[in-house]
Amino acid sequence: MTGCGGRGGWRQRADVVVIGTGVAGLAAALAAHRRGRKVVLLSKAGETATFYAQGGIAVVLPHAHNDDGDSIESHVADTLAAGAGLCDPEAVRSIVSDGYRAVTELVSWGAHFDESEPGRWALTREGGHSRRRIIHSGGDATGAEVQRALNYAAENLDIRRNHVALDLVLDDGAVAGVTVLSGDGLGVVYAPSVILATGGLGHLYQATTNPDGSTGDGVALAMWAGVAVSDLEFIQFHPTMLHTGDSGGRRPLITEALRGEGATLIDAHGRSVTSGVHPMGDLAPRDVVAAAIDARLAQTGDPCVYLDARAVRNLPKRFPTVNAACLQAGIDPTRQPIPVVPGAHYSCGGVVTDVHGRTDVAGLFAAGEVARTGMHGANRLASNSLLEGLVVGGRAGNAAAEHAASAGPSRVVETVPTMRPTLPRVALQQAMTRHASVVRSGRGLRELADRLDTATPRELRSRSDFEDAALTAVARSVAEAALARTESRGCHHRSDFPDIDPMQGFSTARGRNLAPTAAGCI
Repeated sequence: MTGCGGRGGWRQRADVVVIGTGVAGLAAALAAHRRGRKVVLLSKAGETATFYAQGGIAVVLPHAHNDDGDSIESHVADTLAAGAGLCDPEAVRSIVSDGYRAVTELVSWGAHFDESEPGRWALTREGGHSRRRIIHSGGDATGAEVQRALNYAAENLDIRRNHVALDLVLDDGAVAGVTVLSGDGLGVVYAPSVILATGGLGHLYQATTNPDGSTGDGVALAMWAGVAVSDLEFIQFHPTMLHTGDSGGRRPLITEALRGEGATLIDAHGRSVTSGVHPMGDLAPRDVVAAAIDARLAQTGDPCVYLDARAVRNLPKRFPTVNAACLQAGIDPTRQPIPVVPGAHYSCGGVVTDVHGRTDVAGLFAAGEVARTGMHGANRLASNSLLEGLVVGGRAGNAAAEHAASAGPSRVVETVPTMRPTLPRVALQQAMTRHASVVRSGRGLRELADRLDTATPRELRSRSDFEDAALTAVARSVAEAALARTESRGCHHRSDFPDIDPMQGFSTARGRNLAPTAAGCI
């Protein structure tokens, strides 16, 4: 058994507990609720990464709505190419094939997407895609529309705001509930099914596109419970985060769809950043473009490169979110290039699951960015995140409901206060930014690991305490995974090992035990 709650705290029961209220969490909760299960959602913060998603949802439409012969196999091929050999092809095919059904369900909940003409969704193209297959809403406000529709659909569900999930409660190797910190103090929600839908880990770094709550919570909860995690070294840095000179925190994303509509990346001297780097140029996969920007900045010593979007038609109308963020920073994107740098954006690895969100612990599921389904491999293809969240979130909700029905109510298990190693957040973010960003080296990663080993135990008495402990645990595994992967692949770049090693497959860990497995495991 495990837990952080003290004896005598409050106790409640549910069939399914969902931790997180972004696209995957709400899709899961709605699915479990439709199956007649009592669902409790835990939300520690108001903002989700889903809300900030700009580009759209990658989905293959039926042939009647296809103008350029797109197909499931084409989308699968693009995903596999971006994933640099570490995707699970069957998982990719399963999720991509279910995309249109999941999107039509989202539409049934009230979501609206931009149209090129009445009854026909407008499509754009993003990096790594060979076709225009990205549907979007409000120009570049797709995430906000997805969140709005899901919030509306879930308005009658039991959503607990300002509730921090501190630990998973286990009973004889199976999940029995979640230890929670709320305004009423420490308590436990007992449930036979728990779904992790906590999002990413961008706040491992000083600057990120992620909201404040993206502190690796679900990965830490899983590792503390002995659940397998995988591929944490593959942290995607979005090539175009707005450079404003701020010291850190969440910074605005400049959507990849701008490049899909003709914007180009240039340096301070007007030279192309990606020319000669990749056949797709500025529309190469994100890892390639981010690495090219990092290399150019190292060469020139400049603080940023620029996205020249002055030739994009109707930019303020087509990309209102980007336009507003630029104007707020004193930049008119219709008249001047936008200063950008790579920013911590998305975790391609996470808690190991199948395509229905099942982990190797009975009753524990994970969906969305926190999960590693095999969809993304070493580098996520643009706009596949909302797709995966919708598909796997709904499937996880169904699977969790089925498990809860067969398992029956959880036993009451006593929990005890737990101490977790914790490094001060500012020091951790500085170390991660210096040693584990776009390009890493063995020497830097060893310095990072040594710094993380100075973490001291802290009792988790607040949200901040928990987040610092979660960040510390996840940072340790990221550092160890990056050290163990002695190659450059996808969004993991080692300056001391610049080539791909075909003998290195995906990496797995339980707690702090980590080693790459042989190729061919997938």
